[in-house]
Amino acid sequence: MRIQVSRTGGFAGIERHAEVDTSGRPDAREWEALAEQAFAAGQGSPPIGVPDGFGYEITVDGKTVYAADPRLTREQRELITRVLKEGA
Repeated sequence: MRIQVSRTGGFAGIERHAEVDTSGRPDAREWEALAEQAFAAGQGSPPIGVPDGFGYEITVDGKTVYAADPRLTREQRELITRVLKEGA
């Protein structure tokens, strides 16, 4: 599974992009379950966020949903954090 996260907005307006490919990872099933839960809670179009908040684009195997602070689910927040931290 290929998981991509793009973060936009924030006070400085700096964009970040990262990607994780779960193929061959020993923790692949954990990543995939988290991605499925985060994806299911996403929206089909970018939601209205808060001033200086972050907006997120979550793409799993070519399909994209959107989310924004402060209304992230626990799974979305965890997935976004992990992908931005571990992804390239």
